[in-house]
Amino acid sequence: MLKRTRILIAVKTYPVLSQRYIELVCTAGFREDGSWIRLYPAPFRFLEDNQRYRKYQWIELAVQKNELDKRPESYIPIDVDNIEIHEWIDTKRNWVERKRLVLQKNEIYTDLSQIIKGAHQNDFSLAIFKPSKIINFKVEQVEPNWDATKQQAIEASQKQGSLFDGFKYEDFKLIKKLPYKFSYVIQDCHGTCSRMMIEDWEIGQLYWNCLKNNDKETAIEKVRQRYFADIAQTKDVYLFLGTTYQFHFKRAPNPYVIIGVFYPPIDNQWTLFD
Repeated sequence: MLKRTRILIAVKTYPVLSQRYIELVCTAGFREDGSWIRLYPAPFRFLEDNQRYRKYQWIELAVQKNELDKRPESYIPIDVDNIEIHEWIDTKRNWVERKRLVLQKNEIYTDLSQIIKGAHQNDFSLAIFKPSKIINFKVEQVEPNWDATKQQAIEASQKQGSLFDGFKYEDFKLIKKLPYKFSYVIQDCHGTCSRMMIEDWEIGQLYWNCLKNNDKETAIEKVRQRYFADIAQTKDVYLFLGTTYQFHFKRAPNPYVIIGVFYPPIDNQWTLFD
């Protein structure tokens, strides 16, 4: 029997289409010892409502190493219909408990070249990065619809099931594709600049929420206001970085994307030893 593992969920990326899995969501977080773990693939939107975990919530489930994904932290969730949902970590006292769990047991990188080297050597593929400065927030318009051929193939495969048995695939509706790419332009401790795409589900959902009562331009401006004027300029920002499966082993100049933004209030009284 596989040992069950407690994981503090810290990352859920915006879903992308997969002919094999219908949808792919990269979920990642921290074990109780603070080490990173990636659940890939994770059938998040196929779960029952009472099993849909939140960010910064402890869950418990069985996992096994993903032999098809050689990134060190990648594991497959097993018996997903028996995920146990535990306590949610709140933001009281300036996020003190979240900061203790996320920052105290992990290395905080400030040098981009160091984490890129770690990926190229396959030492790790997930990291917490503290930028010296967030220079800009970029928005790029992209094709607003999923590739029609791929979508048709996926919809046809729903009738045959997928990797995750026990779910009603025929009733499943594909998530809307984001019509924009959102990126931070960041600077590291040596002044090296990089533009990194933000793939967090949170920013995608923010866009759709802002669009409900606004036109596209206003919705984009509200997203920019939140992520640049608010978070980047007024919070103590740390970036959760992850390599993509596609580019991790291709030694891309920078294989990382931003898979989560950790933004507690600036608190000059708090230290990692509180």
